[in-house]
Amino acid sequence: MNFLKINEFKWALCILFIIFIAYILPYTLLTNVAKWYGSFLLWVVLAFTIIIINYFLTKDWGKE
Repeated sequence: MNFLKINEFKWALCILFIIFIAYILPYTLLTNVAKWYGSFLLWVVLAFTIIIINYFLTKDWGKE
């Protein structure tokens, strides 16, 4: 049971890091990209990554 909480904490930190990257990256590395799809593509990829992480995080919640 304790391992499960540590594993969930690691996934939560990973999601927090991705959210942080999604906020910071467009204002730093993508500053000179004049087209709207520069940040949009990044956000789509990061959102898809978080959806996959959430799937793996919640797939065993009903099992004990």
